Amino acid sequence: MSTIRLTMAQALLKFLDQQYISVDGEEIKFVKGVMGIFGHGNVTGLGEALENAAGELVYVQGKNEQGMVHAAAAFAKQKNRKQIYACTSSIGPGALNMITAAATATVNRIPVLLLPGDNFASRQPDPVLQQLEVVSDYTISANEPFKSVSKYWDRIVRPEQLMTAAVQAIRVLTDPAETGAVTLALPQDVQAEAYDYPLSFFERKVHYIDRRPPAPDAIKRAAALIAQKKKPLIVAGGGVLYADATRELAAFAEAYHIPVAETQAGKSVLPWNHSLNVGGVGVTGTLAANKLAQEADLIIGLGTRYSDFTTASKSAFTNPDVQFVNINVSAFDSSKLNGVAITADAKEGLIALHAALADVQYASSYSEGAIAALKREWDGEVDRLFAIEHELGLAQTRALGVIQETIDPSSVIVCAAGSMPGDLHRVWRPVEPKTYHMEYGFSCMGYEIAGAFGVALAEPDREVYALVGDGGYLMLHSELVTSLQEGRKITVLLLDNHGFQCIHGLQKSQGSAGFGNEFRYRSEETGRLTGEYMQIDFAAHARALGAKSFKANNAEELKAAIEQAKQETVSTLIEVPVVPGTGTGGYESWWNVGVPEVSESANVTKAGQAMNEKIRSITLL
Repeated sequence: MSTIRLTMAQALLKFLDQQYISVDGEEIKFVKGVMGIFGHGNVTGLGEALENAAGELVYVQGKNEQGMVHAAAAFAKQKNRKQIYACTSSIGPGALNMITAAATATVNRIPVLLLPGDNFASRQPDPVLQQLEVVSDYTISANEPFKSVSKYWDRIVRPEQLMTAAVQAIRVLTDPAETGAVTLALPQDVQAEAYDYPLSFFERKVHYIDRRPPAPDAIKRAAALIAQKKKPLIVAGGGVLYADATRELAAFAEAYHIPVAETQAGKSVLPWNHSLNVGGVGVTGTLAANKLAQEADLIIGLGTRYSDFTTASKSAFTNPDVQFVNINVSAFDSSKLNGVAITADAKEGLIALHAALADVQYASSYSEGAIAALKREWDGEVDRLFAIEHELGLAQTRALGVIQETIDPSSVIVCAAGSMPGDLHRVWRPVEPKTYHMEYGFSCMGYEIAGAFGVALAEPDREVYALVGDGGYLMLHSELVTSLQEGRKITVLLLDNHGFQCIHGLQKSQGSAGFGNEFRYRSEETGRLTGEYMQIDFAAHARALGAKSFKANNAEELKAAIEQAKQETVSTLIEVPVVPGTGTGGYESWWNVGVPEVSESANVTKAGQAMNEKIRSITLL
């Protein structure tokens, strides 16, 4: 058997460089490159391998470990999970910084490969810098927490173990039903140890992503149930996009006159002005979608995991006869809400179900103009929100309206947390698929700018806009520097509302007078953060990092700044002060949050009682 002597780190890169996937006959190089921040735990192992033996793998220098993993996840998401970046860190703090982003990837079913450094396998020297010393179990390191947020976890303590661990890692990363964060903990001494690896380990490997067909009996069960129902509603999730099933969805909905509501991950599956697209559903849903959800006697869930925002904490679907049919490549998700499960690729499942319903000549009972009337009502509401003028300054919905009308329809917007995801889910009007990139599985504040950089890596020919609040910007903006370093332009639209106003609003809606969520100076009078708003010059900060920047105080200035930003060749930030509390409200939706049953505040106690009464009224599945 022919062999080649390599360090474990060199062998890992050589293996990754030879992995390909095949989807519908198209072969794609699976691992684009490695994002990393070096420390003593990886610089002489993976760092040396990347310097001297990277093959075709591209190295991208991160600035924050969490940020670089967000960027890698956004890249994979925008690529419909067909290509990834690996991420490497040192041991200890560097590794732990990746935990939050690893969880974000796993919750969203997005593949990322994490390669944190680890303690010396030899245990000499001991303890090494940044090593945990857990006296009850000396095998534990700072990488153990990755187990709870990874779909596959392994620690390679001998160089030959790489050959089984790497194969299993790629298996999980390329499995549509099982994918998420995969962690290979790499002790820093083992990274540098050499082994005579068989050359066969490095042969070009194509992983065939075969579309999982539905079981014929599952289609029969689902079709039989649908045939009995009059008012079905489709809830389309991210799985529709990952399966490239938007055309099949449109054909299915049109054939049987079924309205389509979208989750955050599924938004843009149909153009906003498609006659059957009723927009977002649930807590952040449109009035049209939520009214239809209340009346629906059947929910057809396509590629959705049914988060509490999608189901309005299981209160959205109030018809006593409502039942569920779920098409999902993951059996875990297809079985939710006691639904009839079609465990299959979304495209294959839709095609088969379409044929079965055609055989029985199914049609919904919606009148010709019922859905159109709801759409007209909602479109009018969005127009009103976009046009709001506020006496104190620029309303947030007005700012979003200006952004919508000014950027090109092919541009990609990226968002994740705060008040804007709710606004965007309701009012944003995408025309093309994959132009709405929302991380709302984990709603991870700090994803926005790093995510936009990842999208720019995936879509270099599109304009990419990060929509972020001042809270999200302050939390994590470091990959703005990486976008400048890599020459991948993003435009940051920073809506400054002086704090964590989304949670401030939630807090006040449940009886609080407001506490700890606005960016105010501490008051000598109250001893709390109730003084004047802090004044932060975000535009100046971005300029100091090397970006271009503008400040827009009104709609006209915002439009002009966006037009100017389009002409820039480097990353740009537009600071947009908005009036706090001027986002959208709920439209016949509810969210279950824990509210104290007793409190010093009578308003809080009253809100807690109302919350408990609502909970008791819901049939939980």
